Amino acid sequence: MNIAKDLFFSQHALATLFSVTNKLQMQGDKYLQDITIRQMLAIPAIIHAPHGKATINYLARQLGTTKQSAKQIVDVMEKKKYLSVAPSQLDKRAVNISITTEGYQAFKVCSERTDEFLADIFHDFTSEDLETLCTLLRKLYRFDGIEQDRFEEDMDFHTSDTERVLQHHQNYLKRRTDNRE
Repeated sequence: MNIAKDLFFSQHALATLFSVTNKLQMQGDKYLQDITIRQMLAIPAIIHAPHGKATINYLARQLGTTKQSAKQIVDVMEKKKYLSVAPSQLDKRAVNISITTEGYQAFKVCSERTDEFLADIFHDFTSEDLETLCTLLRKLYRFDGIEQDRFEEDMDFHTSDTERVLQHHQNYLKRRTDNRE
């Protein structure tokens, strides 16, 4: 074990993670245009919430952020009419968040832009690279003993919606590859 080398790479990894996170957020916001990447990530978290459990606290846990930050995301999206907020029937201190028709429409449009963004980000990654990256990020996430609460683990990769999204993504990758040649 080389402590100096480990310390160097630990510091480098931390700095790079922050840099990559900021870069992805800025570039993602440019791709999505009408909605930020953080707002976009909030929508599937709300969709996958158990009935009556889409609250600010739930959203904060799903996004790995503070309650204040989650509330700010919800407030902005509510002003855009993408979300509606109502008092919770289960907990008088909480509010239930639901996606409006406008929110679903924005999500649909932004999903295609997100596919393009993902294709640009990961065009040099193999499937194995992506799997390794996800494994390492999950390992890093649980440095404090807390597992990441991931709703996408239950995802069925063979539904018609998923097949449509994957086909769109595959077509985009092909167009992108063809344009480079």
